[in-house]
Amino acid sequence: MNSDRMDRIDRNILDALSRDARLSMAELARRVGLSKTPVQARLKRLEKEGFIRGYAAIIDRERMGEGHVAFVQVTLSDTRSDALEAFNRAVLTVPEIDQCHMIAASFDYLLKVRTRDIQAYRRVLGEKISRLPHVSHTSTFVAMETVKDR
Repeated sequence: MNSDRMDRIDRNILDALSRDARLSMAELARRVGLSKTPVQARLKRLEKEGFIRGYAAIIDRERMGEGHVAFVQVTLSDTRSDALEAFNRAVLTVPEIDQCHMIAASFDYLLKVRTRDIQAYRRVLGEKISRLPHVSHTSTFVAMETVKDR
């Protein structure tokens, strides 16, 4: 099923769960205007078809000691398939990298990195990010405030 074939109720289910994944089945059914049984069937289908990939808690990163956020532009020295795959695999091993996106721009990747503070970020940049396969250049942008983070 592609997103063009989803109906309003499917979209309402996804919207409600994206706001609160702990909704009871009864409350979810009430919000989308169906009884529990059809909502459960739709939910199972949405999970099976990959529209719902999982459920997660929203963690207070500041309290966890990960309040410092930096965005890192990464330029690779080689962008052939093997080099990209090596970089992608290596990024998965760095716990401080919260997100990694391949970008169509003058650089190749944009990383979102979470650390305790600027000193910890500097260590991660020098000891981990700069040593990832094929990294030739990085530029860092430090977030001063998070206005929205879903």
